[in-house]
Amino acid sequence: MQLAQRMSRLGTETAFEVLARARALEAQGRKIVHLEIGEPDFDTPAHIKAAAKKALDDGYTHYGPSAGLPELRQAIARCAGKRRGLEFTPEMVVVTPGAKPIMFFVIMAMAQAGDEVIYPNPGFPIYESVINFVGATPVPVPLREEKNFSFDPQELISLITPKTKLIILNSPQNPTGGVLTAKDLRLVADAAKERGIWILSDEVYLEILYEGSFETITCVPNMLEQTVILDGFSKTYAMTGWRIGYGIMPPKLAEHITRLQTNSNSCVNSFVQRACLAALEGPQDDVLRMVAEFKRRRDVIVDGLNKIKGVSCLRPKGAFYVFPNIKATGKGSSWLEHYLLNEAGVASLSGTSFGKYGEGYLRFSYANSVENIQLALESIDRALRKM
Repeated sequence: MQLAQRMSRLGTETAFEVLARARALEAQGRKIVHLEIGEPDFDTPAHIKAAAKKALDDGYTHYGPSAGLPELRQAIARCAGKRRGLEFTPEMVVVTPGAKPIMFFVIMAMAQAGDEVIYPNPGFPIYESVINFVGATPVPVPLREEKNFSFDPQELISLITPKTKLIILNSPQNPTGGVLTAKDLRLVADAAKERGIWILSDEVYLEILYEGSFETITCVPNMLEQTVILDGFSKTYAMTGWRIGYGIMPPKLAEHITRLQTNSNSCVNSFVQRACLAALEGPQDDVLRMVAEFKRRRDVIVDGLNKIKGVSCLRPKGAFYVFPNIKATGKGSSWLEHYLLNEAGVASLSGTSFGKYGEGYLRFSYANSVENIQLALESIDRALRKM
């Protein structure tokens, strides 16, 4: 098979590969605790499922507008704007099947061969994958443990060149749970405004925040004019399998992103969009309960990891991941990922799955029960003592 050369530049999301290996072990009768996949273990709230069922009965089974149903775009603009203290219009919203297409479409629309895109590292692996795929050059900005897994804004600014077309931000962050500060965002915004560089702000975990207030670069004056907000329903409402997300951006760019949507997916299925309307406009009690439980689990896993010899772990402020330092074990990240899966029955991800600056770390998702987390901690402790 003779594939296009660009296919060699396309990466993957390692979590699904580890999940497959873990499932294979389970098929052999092994007990595996899944801390690898970034998916809430809660069920989608009942009123959202009921809205989807009603939408099917009401005939929402046909094509809709490529940018999304008007009523959903209106609700997203209203709710997302209220959450950030800003005013959005429906014309700024493009609804896509999951949040990843916004990532893909924006990078594709903004960058090409010869351009550079700055992105967080360790960071969500699809950033680097898509940058490479479109032929642009990925420029990693390190997220450092000593800065609570934020970046040094002056270091980021030093990476800007005349070729820089886009800067990707993510807060709360995957894989570290780090949160960016208003001060750091202002410094990046000033540099971006001065040079006319666009920002892709991945805010998909904004509701899963345990301390402090959510900060977005769009709140810096005039930054809304050159920023795309990436958000969705998967994490906040436990709707990963529903596959629906959205971008908020200047209307002129939204027209181009909508054309990419038309050429690739046509539109998001209509009954799911009606369910998302119920998610936004209905009760938020389930979200609050879910975040409170995530916080409880965070404290259990952080406290437990810090009791294990050779492991140290910061307490993240957001998302549902921890990124423990395992350098004192004397083992590399990838080796330890495989060892813990096979020896301890604990599925995790190597820090290098999120970029070269992830070496010396593992990522655990605590989107699992406290009982399973405690079981995993005991198994990890035993396995590391045996090395």
